[in-house]
Amino acid sequence: MSPQPVRAARRGRDRKAEVVPAHEGRVRYAGGVAPRCAVVGGGIAGLAAATLLAERGVDVTLYEREASLGGRLAGWPVELADGSAVTMSRGFHAFFRQYYNLRGLLRRVDPGLERLRDIGDYPLQHASGLYDSFARVPRTPPWNALGFAALSPSFGWRDLYRLDARAALPLLDVRLPDLYDRYDRISARMLLERIRFPEAAQHLAFEVFSRSFFADPGELSAAELALMFHIYFLGSSEGLPFDVPDEPYPQALWDPLARYLDGHRVRIRTGTPVHAVEPHPHGGHTLVTGDGTDRADALVLALDGGGLRSLVRNSPALCDEAWRARIGRLASAPPFLVHRIWLDRPVNACRPGFLGTSGYGPLDNISVLERWEGEALRWARKSGGSVVELHAYAAAPSADPETLSRSLLAELHRIYPETRSARIVDECRLWRADCPLFSVGTAADRPTVDTPDPTVTVAGDLVRSDLPVALMERAATTGFLAANAHLRRWGLRGQTLWTVPRRGRSALPRRLAAFADSP
Repeated sequence: MSPQPVRAARRGRDRKAEVVPAHEGRVRYAGGVAPRCAVVGGGIAGLAAATLLAERGVDVTLYEREASLGGRLAGWPVELADGSAVTMSRGFHAFFRQYYNLRGLLRRVDPGLERLRDIGDYPLQHASGLYDSFARVPRTPPWNALGFAALSPSFGWRDLYRLDARAALPLLDVRLPDLYDRYDRISARMLLERIRFPEAAQHLAFEVFSRSFFADPGELSAAELALMFHIYFLGSSEGLPFDVPDEPYPQALWDPLARYLDGHRVRIRTGTPVHAVEPHPHGGHTLVTGDGTDRADALVLALDGGGLRSLVRNSPALCDEAWRARIGRLASAPPFLVHRIWLDRPVNACRPGFLGTSGYGPLDNISVLERWEGEALRWARKSGGSVVELHAYAAAPSADPETLSRSLLAELHRIYPETRSARIVDECRLWRADCPLFSVGTAADRPTVDTPDPTVTVAGDLVRSDLPVALMERAATTGFLAANAHLRRWGLRGQTLWTVPRRGRSALPRRLAAFADSP
């Protein structure tokens, strides 16, 4: 296959989005034996790293312990009781417009991002009766903040008057890494209380979003909440709209990208965990897998927290002792439950594709998949039913998944009463505890892309970065940065990246933030 032109990630509508220029170098490795790089982990971060390295002519092997690519966005085939062949996954993920680098990765195989579709509104509902919507909130700061205050039933003008300006104004000029110095020692809930954020808005809006980090707001670092404010609200004019794939993740995203990697001669070894890394006697690294050993000049470790801890524990010569100790202290978030049900009758047509919930016991959100996913829509049309997915985040580790599922179903019946009379054709349940935990005071222990060994880099949503990125975008961005570090050593050009503005958007908010910091 002839080399394809490497596309830089493109910015969206925000004219103040910032470019992170690529370092210079040769466009593609030529002459002699190409350097060999092993990418361990086939999620978003690993796929981003493998893609860029392969485009530059590096000899890449991608290892993934599961049978399919995608990491926490993987999918796998399931046969339902009615004989239907469907795809199960961890469920709903929002592809926000600020995810410039993730979108740049997806454009390799879908230049127009035609596989992503706008979900429209995604309301939030509290058991008290409060109901919020972001459909009419302006996108550009500061009008989005003012619009939220004006339109939200949970946030009135009196609440705006009662806010502690000195505590709130620094959020107008978020900068990294100063953000962690300022906020990592307190919890997200404590920060909202200091600001005197109205309790109703805490429960309805920001508790819902903080739990997207799979942690209770009382445990989540306030630095991550402040970063979230900046990325999605105060620092970007992309606003809060987002897209979702129009088919299950493998069909829409990862199968096409796997074909693209295959065309660039990447060896994709799914179902192949890497158990340990050892020094190779002739330089580089020896990877120990269930199938034997392999050699690489460089490594990108794109694993989840548990996988990274295990690999480092089994690799006593990897990097240095202090770094290995830091990795050993990484914690995973509490478990979460995904319960997907195929019903024999439809939910009401007025139900949104996604509803965030608060105050309904363990239920965090409800998705009606046929509102956007083609596979679910085809099943719904064939059966006359609906495909509904229920999520519970930050569950008690001792919780029984079956008991928790019954609680989620009870809350579904409470919110969507028409589901009470529906028969469950089939159901799938997923209970995992493999997401990173960004708890109070732990930022310094989190790995960065660079390690004490220049031939080893780390990527993933658990990685601390000096760029304002989070969740899937952090995974994609650090994947590209991990590849960039190796490309620079080999004299090969890096990947141009984009981010939301890396500090407050304009001079006036920055002056106000500086005033709040003054004695």
